[in-house]
Amino acid sequence: MLKTLRQLPKSIWILGFVSMLTDISSEMIHSLLPLFMVGTLGASTLTVGVIEGFSEGMAMVIKVFSGSLSDYLGKRKWLAVIGYAMSAFTKPLFALAPSVGFIFTARLADRIGKGIRGAPRDALIADITSPESRGAAFGLRQALDTVGAFIGPLIAVGLMLLWANDFRKIFWVAVLPAMLAVALLMFGVVETDQQGKRKPGNPVSRHNLRRLSFNYWWVVVVGAVFTLARFSEAFLILRAHQVGVPVALVPLVMVAMNVVYAACAYPFGHLSDKVNRVYLLAAGLLVLIMADLVLAYSTNWGALLLGVALWGVHMGMTQGLLAAMVAATAPADLRGTAFGIFYLMSGIALLTASTVAGMLWDSYGAAYTFYAGAGFCLLTLIALLTAPRLPDEKVEKTDDE
Repeated sequence: MLKTLRQLPKSIWILGFVSMLTDISSEMIHSLLPLFMVGTLGASTLTVGVIEGFSEGMAMVIKVFSGSLSDYLGKRKWLAVIGYAMSAFTKPLFALAPSVGFIFTARLADRIGKGIRGAPRDALIADITSPESRGAAFGLRQALDTVGAFIGPLIAVGLMLLWANDFRKIFWVAVLPAMLAVALLMFGVVETDQQGKRKPGNPVSRHNLRRLSFNYWWVVVVGAVFTLARFSEAFLILRAHQVGVPVALVPLVMVAMNVVYAACAYPFGHLSDKVNRVYLLAAGLLVLIMADLVLAYSTNWGALLLGVALWGVHMGMTQGLLAAMVAATAPADLRGTAFGIFYLMSGIALLTASTVAGMLWDSYGAAYTFYAGAGFCLLTLIALLTAPRLPDEKVEKTDDE
């Protein structure tokens, strides 16, 4: 495992650190933004929800277009640079915001930047790694990204204590890692020469969409159904508050989940290069079932932390794995489009799952939300293991491999 880690291209490491720095910056702001909007700017909770939902929805749609554009141009790096730069330049807007409308504009621009960079970045990772090490590459990037997801809130909490809840000052500090990430991407990542030669014409033409194989669409469907079985991590925070965790300490639940997630992402990514990925996905579903059941029955901190830890293990087992499966089953010159479609479908599934989870929570209580999640996981697991065809996509090469 360590040997594979050392053999990964330098650009993979740099992309991982770019993700980490960007997540540090984003989470410093996003972990405080709802409190800032409600407490300082006087926004309602509904307004916060509308802004978040609309912004995340826009990011999902943009991913399809940016991925296809990277295929059409035959270049990926500079689209990723534009996306990261757009998010970075929104950071001062949060610090300067005089109104909720200003925040909405900044949040929307930030998520559009995320949508622009996501699919081209992941297609670039696939382009510069060999099929035998793609799981490890995606796992490493995901691990470093998740490190940023728990470092950012910790920095925010520390600065809030140091600076007596000065939101705007902390938002200004968040500008620094975001700008450093853009510089690192611009000057540190080298795009492969071959990528410039792969231009499929219109990536979303009927001809090119037909080139996306059965196995690719199988991965898209599985990824969407898999996501339906996993709702938003916001419900972990709500559950923590319900079992008696003090409000000031509730954000640390997400820190704990992301620590486990970061620790598991690379080892399981490396493992996915050695075993049948379908069965590893099935194992991830089993872990999620256990997490749901523990969280449904949890009445104290210990049980809650066990459930949150299992949730983090599940994320580490599956998220980089699904990205590696998309890369392995899509033609090299259509990987950007393939990632865009995959992320769009998974995003829609996550929004659907979270909406249903919220309805169950309000109507029947928290435990039934997690029971339903476990039940849907079980159905997904049965469907996965009894499917008429279980593609081991590692043995199927695209034309360029």
